[in-house]
Amino acid sequence: MDKKLLEILVCPICKGPLVYKREQQELICKADRLAYPVRDDIPVMLEDEARELGAEEEVK
Repeated sequence: MDKKLLEILVCPICKGPLVYKREQQELICKADRLAYPVRDDIPVMLEDEARELGAEEEVK
C-alpha cells in the first residue's frame, strides 16, 4: 500500500483517520469501528463493503 495514499485517505463516513492492517488487508476506522477491505492494493472505501469490528477485536 502506497504511503502517500494512506496519508490522504480518510473514513468516508466520519472523515477520520484510518489505520492500515497489512495482515488483514484492511483499513480500520477506530471511531466508527469499521474495517474497509484492500483488494489487490486498492482500498474499497464503500460503506456497504466495510465490516463492523466485533467487540472482541482490539483497535490499536
